Amino acid sequence: MEFLREPEVWVGIGFLMVIALLLLKRVPAMVAGMLDARAAVIAAELNEARRLREEAEALLSDYKLRAGKAESEAQGIVSEARAEAQRFAAESRASLKLQIERRAQAAQDKIAQAEAAAMAEMRALAANTAASTAEKLIAARMDEKRAAALIESSIKDLGAKLN
Repeated sequence: MEFLREPEVWVGIGFLMVIALLLLKRVPAMVAGMLDARAAVIAAELNEARRLREEAEALLSDYKLRAGKAESEAQGIVSEARAEAQRFAAESRASLKLQIERRAQAAQDKIAQAEAAAMAEMRALAANTAASTAEKLIAARMDEKRAAALIESSIKDLGAKLN
């Protein structure tokens, strides 16, 4: 029975009670559910990014097909018309390249934003949970006698710290 007078035993019992309370309230299941929901949102955004990429690839192949047809027609025209067709094809390629780059960049930006938002949300959730748990642990361990002893000790140390 002597072990019941040890504060570490009561801290351990309190800690086990907090863990049991968290398990009874199904906090891990709640957190898992929230993370699963966020993962589903991210998966949907990734699918949208894939769809945009496939659409960009389809546009690229369509423009390549059009450029090929334009080149075959341009071979029959006089040199002056050939020069103008080549200039048009170069402009189309540049425009297509810029458009593809913009769409790819937009898709990458959406993915990066989704990842950053997910990480920020997970960090905030983890920080809140840690702070709440620490607050509960400190409150569980602190009684009036300990608080008074800490205050007295701080007052005694104050003189040494001010010098």
